[in-house]
Amino acid sequence: MQKHIKKVFLCLIILVSAPVCIQAQTTRMQTYCNPLNLDYTYAIYDAERNISYRSGADPAVVKFRGEYYMFVTRSMGYWHSKDLTNWSFITPEKWYFQGSNAPAAHNYKDSVLYVTGDPSGSMSVLYTDNPKRGDWKPLPYILNDLQDPDLFIDEDGQAYMFWGSSNTFPLRGRKLDRERNFRPSGEVVELFRLDGEKHGWERFGENHGDTVLKGYMEGAWLTRYKNKYYMQYAAPGTEFNVYGDGVYMSDNPLGPYTYAPNNPVFYKPGGFANGAGHGSTVRGPGNMFWHFASMSVSVNVNWERRLCMFPAWFDKDGLMYSNTSFGDYPHYAPGEPGKMGQFTGWMLLSYKKPVTVSSTLGDFSAGNITDESIRSFWVAEKNDDQQWVMIDLLKPAKAYAIQLNYHDYKSEFYGRVPGLHHRYIVEGSQDGRKWVTLIDRSDSYADVPNDYVELASPQTVRYVRYRNIHVPTRNLAISGLRIFGLGQGKAPSAVSDFNVQRQADRRNARLSWKQKKGVQGYNILWGIAPDKLYNSWMVYDQGQLDLRNLSRDQKYYFSIEAFNENGVSSRSRVIEVQ
Repeated sequence: MQKHIKKVFLCLIILVSAPVCIQAQTTRMQTYCNPLNLDYTYAIYDAERNISYRSGADPAVVKFRGEYYMFVTRSMGYWHSKDLTNWSFITPEKWYFQGSNAPAAHNYKDSVLYVTGDPSGSMSVLYTDNPKRGDWKPLPYILNDLQDPDLFIDEDGQAYMFWGSSNTFPLRGRKLDRERNFRPSGEVVELFRLDGEKHGWERFGENHGDTVLKGYMEGAWLTRYKNKYYMQYAAPGTEFNVYGDGVYMSDNPLGPYTYAPNNPVFYKPGGFANGAGHGSTVRGPGNMFWHFASMSVSVNVNWERRLCMFPAWFDKDGLMYSNTSFGDYPHYAPGEPGKMGQFTGWMLLSYKKPVTVSSTLGDFSAGNITDESIRSFWVAEKNDDQQWVMIDLLKPAKAYAIQLNYHDYKSEFYGRVPGLHHRYIVEGSQDGRKWVTLIDRSDSYADVPNDYVELASPQTVRYVRYRNIHVPTRNLAISGLRIFGLGQGKAPSAVSDFNVQRQADRRNARLSWKQKKGVQGYNILWGIAPDKLYNSWMVYDQGQLDLRNLSRDQKYYFSIEAFNENGVSSRSRVIEVQ
């Protein structure tokens, strides 16, 4: 009885500081893994078709009194964090935009200002000096016809509104008068528009492959760094793997703006979860910048999405850049001095490893659990405590962390549903007979659709077993049980015969290389200089890649590295491509 009381007391302590109750065998989370593990709201978008799906998109993150608030499309509230890692949901006392799209927020004069796009086309600026309570009040002036707004107040106090969501019209902006409830006080200024004829990454479609439709420009977000303004914008479409954020730069909030040559700045087209678009950039712990953005799921509906975060920096030439390499593997959290944003080096142990399961519904097979695609998933026949998954890693390896991604298969939930929770146990074994508990969520009542757990200490295992207790959906469905750690073998050697051929359409390039035995996949890296290889694309089991995201008039440099469950090779020699 005393042990039980002690366990419950520990659980309560952790719940006060984090949204997820983690049992004693785990430690304070020093790492994070995309997609972020939030209790996403079930969107209400198409009531007539009864489509049920969780979604989080278009995050606007603002720092207020040393803490952080994240506003997300159609979430019926917002999230709060002290460290950009552990988030808890706030249901505000007063809320005016239940169906709000693409919100923006700003910290001004000890209040949080909030504005959002609305299906009706009209909106007000809301404000509160107590966002934890959420007693929001509207300013008495109504703004009209602004989709995807961005409210920005400069260091001199001048306020601006930027907006735009279209495959036809440009991003626009104008000054606002703070003394008159943020009424427009200047002419509308056209900032810039997409130019897919020059910028390959702005072309529509999966892998930028749609040659008919034009890409969408949306999601303005302005960041000031020193005396330069960085206008971030999203393209070409939120449902695609290539959805990302580009940047234009200016010496003035209303321009003129110059295209950043290293675009897209935030871009994650490969791997388990794709996309890094329509985001916001905020100064985090240690004054370091972090970019929060949207990732695509797009199974139940095109607008089914998750959230991600990536570190951001400014180089010596004033270019904003990021690092999305291994962007859905564990990285050190924003609160880890000297390590924040760095890749942990924990590799994926579970990729395409044999899986056995308790039951299978229809064609939703067990192999979907380890195929590294968030869009494929396994479905069990039921949701009860008799359902289980076991992965054979084939060889003993040291496990450091586990990410469990549930899928919403015929969920039939709509809006903010109270009481949703996931309960389960994950065990490890070296011989398939004697098991040790790695994660114990048996007493947890937290909603964790993309649960990520860093183990208290690494465990050497060959078999990993998930035992279901309860999920909120009718059937247990999992898109990825991802096990991170280090194998006991050797990392790959450097890739040979790497070749880049730019095509007649200079926005395109065909890359090829000699595939190596014992390699899971490859990271292709490119940029505008040998020391600016800021972009990357992860591929598995391939020996070539067709890029359709280059700028027509830009020279590029390329390199490649191989990886497996034991580590990462050295990079190949950098290739210059005119």
